[in-house]
Amino acid sequence: MQQTGLSELLGSVLASHELELDAVEVAPAGRRRVVRVIVDGDGPGGHGPDLDQIAEATRAISLALDESDVMGEQPYTLEVSSRGVSRPLARPAHYRRNIGRLVALTLVDGGQTTGRITASDDDTVSIESGGNTEVHRLDQVKRAVIQVEMNRRGAPDADTTADEDDDFLDPESGDDDFGPGDTERG
Repeated sequence: MQQTGLSELLGSVLASHELELDAVEVAPAGRRRVVRVIVDGDGPGGHGPDLDQIAEATRAISLALDESDVMGEQPYTLEVSSRGVSRPLARPAHYRRNIGRLVALTLVDGGQTTGRITASDDDTVSIESGGNTEVHRLDQVKRAVIQVEMNRRGAPDADTTADEDDDFLDPESGDDDFGPGDTERG
């Protein structure tokens, strides 16, 4: 396998789909190899590629690899995905595509801050934290990772008791009001 040739081929195919090659990894998996291709791009909303773009790019990559000798004779499995939220932000475009999201920054001087990305350009990122806006030079950011925010909307109110939410029916007694120590039978 030719790593340079693989990266060039993938970059060319992805560019025709308005995507960028973020990373490629080839790992052994028994008698096969797994080719993991991580893609990025602005996508239709400017915040990264959508599933349709990735699906189209996957088909094109598969076809290009089949027509090329860059992978050699050993069989492989192709996996194509977007960057996801777990990969650190590394380029100015990564910050721009995540405007509005919560990010944790570790700075070169050891400082840390968490806040919402409000703006970004080629040299700086603006973070709103606690009503204040901090501007950080990207070359002073050691690590930046998007924080996953769990939406608790739709969770039961704290005042709701288990009896109000239980829809269990005791098939033997017809009693749907299970109490402590009761078990479901069946």
